[in-house]
Amino acid sequence: MDRKNIEINPLLETYGEYIKKIDQALDKELDLYSESEFIEPLKYSLEGGKRIRPIILTLSAESIGKVDDNTFAASCAVEFLHMESIIHDDIIDNETMRRQKDPFHIKYGYNTSVLTGDFVLGLILAVCSRLDNPRITKDLATTAMLMSEGEMIENRLETSEDVTFDDYLKVIEYKTATAFEVAARTGAIIANGTEEQIEGLTEYGKNIGIAYQIRDDLLDWKNEDKLFNILIKKSSDPRDVFNKMEELLKEYSEKARTSLRKIPDSDAKINLDNLIKFTSFKA
Repeated sequence: MDRKNIEINPLLETYGEYIKKIDQALDKELDLYSESEFIEPLKYSLEGGKRIRPIILTLSAESIGKVDDNTFAASCAVEFLHMESIIHDDIIDNETMRRQKDPFHIKYGYNTSVLTGDFVLGLILAVCSRLDNPRITKDLATTAMLMSEGEMIENRLETSEDVTFDDYLKVIEYKTATAFEVAARTGAIIANGTEEQIEGLTEYGKNIGIAYQIRDDLLDWKNEDKLFNILIKKSSDPRDVFNKMEELLKEYSEKARTSLRKIPDSDAKINLDNLIKFTSFKA
């Protein structure tokens, strides 16, 4: 396996076969729209993604049942939701680099960015219509709304001088963790898990999502636009903020691990547990 690709996406080494199948499913979805004006922008937007959310969905389904075409269709829906959020977030945050290339709005312009976001929403609805499961459709809709709500809260807090850790956690729960949560939950629902298993995997997704974003913020702490940076600026000793963040990271990583106790032992469960190591942080 290409070492350069592994450096870009460290998940490839352990989860390469899952990523390959997910990418095949994404290609299959896009093939349905091969004549669309959006086909090239869609392909560009999908390039270079780590696919951690669809991996979580697929492993969640596999940990309690079987993986089939519906599993991979649903994994496409959660990746499309993530893709849509990236397009819009990069505009809001004035990003100049995404996945080692131009972000979508710089490559294609603002008009195409807005319209592609609208088109992707249609892609998600189309997948949901095939899954024909009102529970999954409702969960995905709720996730999309919470992600938008999180962005609005963050925008408000960026001009506030009274940001707390609770505010910070609420934003990352809404903006990031909800997508991880719905991925794990959808996988459990598709695999016909028990309510206890569905809730266990839902908690796993939420907690690993929070841990994942905390790690990302710790790695990118110099970014002036991060909400985390406001906490650093208002602190009398920035080391206190870093120590608190590392404590929270360990706490939510352990919560994710504990949530898996409701799931029967299997290779898929081991793979879900191994994903937690990607939230670890070494200063």
